Amino acid sequence: MFGGVYKNRRVLVTGHTGFKGSWLCKWLEILGAEVAGYSLAPLTNPNHFELSNLKVKSYIHDIRDYNQIKKVMFDFKPELVFHLAAQPTVLVSYENPLDTYSTNVMGSANLLEAIRHTSSVKSVVLVTTDKVYKNNEWNYGYRENDELGGHDPYSTSKVCVELVTESYRESFSNTSRDVPLIASARAGNVVGGGDWTKDRIIKDAVMAAAQEERLLIRNPNNSRPWQHVLEPLSGYLLLGQNLYQRNFDASGSWNFGPALDSNLTVLDLIKMIGEEWDKVDWEIDVDPEAKHEAGCLMIDSTKASKELNWKPIWDIKQTVYHTIEWYRRYLENNLVVTNEQIRRYLHEGKENNSIWAK
Repeated sequence: MFGGVYKNRRVLVTGHTGFKGSWLCKWLEILGAEVAGYSLAPLTNPNHFELSNLKVKSYIHDIRDYNQIKKVMFDFKPELVFHLAAQPTVLVSYENPLDTYSTNVMGSANLLEAIRHTSSVKSVVLVTTDKVYKNNEWNYGYRENDELGGHDPYSTSKVCVELVTESYRESFSNTSRDVPLIASARAGNVVGGGDWTKDRIIKDAVMAAAQEERLLIRNPNNSRPWQHVLEPLSGYLLLGQNLYQRNFDASGSWNFGPALDSNLTVLDLIKMIGEEWDKVDWEIDVDPEAKHEAGCLMIDSTKASKELNWKPIWDIKQTVYHTIEWYRRYLENNLVVTNEQIRRYLHEGKENNSIWAK
């Protein structure tokens, strides 16, 4: 899969103790990569990193520590880098804006500067977010060339990451065929088993159900492009493959979002969750003084479809089913089905003739 690019390759994943990063590390393990991770210790208990029993070489440090990240790059000598380390939530960014900016902006700059001095690196994928687009509450998807902008500290910090990435790419990456190719990847609202991050709608729903409590919904009409975590990860890995194989056209920014019919309101998503697990109970509790969050947000992945031949596999019903299945089997039977779900996704990728599955 992925042209065999990852087998026996040294791959560094920042943010590997987080939800999305730990899923990516598990997939890389299955692909036969030699994986190292750089991140803070897991922030929640339980957490997917520990539950998934990863065999990665783990460096527990702050991405804001330039000397540490430079030392890790020198010691491990990665060939491919995936940067996911970040302060990842909008509401937390209102509480700690300086921490959000320093982690997301300077952390990314530290990594890019360390990469600039590491000759082994050939491919760099920096993960940002769909929230980098200036939100006009459009009812159609934003494309990569649409205007960037953000209302909250999290969104603007990720806009800054995009600008820093573009600067490093234009200043250093395109000057020689020997330097790494750099790309940024933007995804929608990612869900999946093992996410215990604060203010995650499906996690909040299943945990309320497990504790026989009622879920309070603060923004029932907000619409988001929901997608299973494996969907954007397939895009990141495909992008990393193209960069490693010196596809210079892959250097740039990319959307990896779901099909447009996966764009649901929070209320519609909760109803769909209830169809999968009837223990879920909820009520609307709108806070008139709540901090601003985008009402409608969609991204258009036409560029990834046409130029990388990437396409999503699981629709919104499959996404909700697999996410609820993960949590239910963990909560009821203490089982972690990450490997099982990745292998199921790989099988369906083959059946769907996905470009990365060949």
